[in-house]
Amino acid sequence: MTTQADLGIDLDVRDAAAVAERRDEIVAAVRDHAGRIAYQLARLQGGDYGRETLSTPGGEWTVKHEAGELEFLLFSPKSGSDTYVISTKQPPEPAALSTALDDYAAFVAAWNEHVDSLSGVLDGVSAEFPEPATTEGVVAERDRVLDEIRDTCAVIAGEIHRYEGDDYGTFTARVKGDRWELKHDEGAVSYLRIGGSGGLYLLSQYGAPSAADVREYADQFRGFVETYNEFIDELESDLERISV
Repeated sequence: MTTQADLGIDLDVRDAAAVAERRDEIVAAVRDHAGRIAYQLARLQGGDYGRETLSTPGGEWTVKHEAGELEFLLFSPKSGSDTYVISTKQPPEPAALSTALDDYAAFVAAWNEHVDSLSGVLDGVSAEFPEPATTEGVVAERDRVLDEIRDTCAVIAGEIHRYEGDDYGTFTARVKGDRWELKHDEGAVSYLRIGGSGGLYLLSQYGAPSAADVREYADQFRGFVETYNEFIDELESDLERISV
């Protein structure tokens, strides 16, 4: 069996465990300290996610948080490669960590200056605001008009269902160039839509239209009803001409 000695290899290999252990101790300390900055940043920004980049004589530092917890701390020196001092992946190289930590105190100072710059920014800002107007009256008027339209459409849907005999159906009419469509489901109103598939739903199973839309189309609804009545008149006329 050939050994290292037989090959002439008699070199001492240094154990990196001590360096790695010291690196991990420093990273843990930085994580704890910078985590306090991340928490304060989350409070300041008021969101679940956020970041801040601060300039120092040595470069730029970017701290990012998620729900107030430090996600990463990035050092971008003025020359050289970026170093993730803290990250969710792997720890930094010891030499890169040492270079970054030479500027870490300046980063903390930049953060403190950033916070100090915001001190008093809200002084003199009044928290007394005008009372917002209520929409109660507008909504009540809108609903009153829609209830009348819905009641009328219920009669039309029931008559169309009775005449056609199908569980589902539509009645369409053109009013002032707009296509109106009333869809019924077993005689009950499913929707009243204006303007095709991408149009406005005056009646639907979802939310009500705006008061402005109701105002615009309420008068035109009369034309829709008149078209329906003309349709019924024609049906009655046709039936009168049938003899059995």
